[in-house]
Amino acid sequence: SVDDARFLEKPPLSYIALIAKAILSSPTNKLNLASIYKYIEDNFPFYRNKGRGWRNSVRHNLSLNDCFIKVGRCEDGKGNYWSIHPSNLNDFVHGDFRQHRRSR
Repeated sequence: SVDDARFLEKPPLSYIALIAKAILSSPTNKLNLASIYKYIEDNFPFYRNKGRGWRNSVRHNLSLNDCFIKVGRCEDGKGNYWSIHPSNLNDFVHGDFRQHRRSR
């Protein structure tokens, strides 16, 4: 049906927006990589059966965009928690997911 097709369309959001939405969904405003993947798959079914390529894009965006920061190791020692840089938090909360360079 039309609804099913729309359900599986690629969402009109950048990877920055997908990651930010995932992090903002957490009560602590931080998530590990596996939790970011899970949020995206749970909320955007398009990504469920798309192989692993999109996960590379998520990792790429986390590590190369100044708006995302590591905020400590996970309790199990496997990986880091990721959060939104404080200077970008207000923009993301208000739905502005454009890439911003933070002033140093």
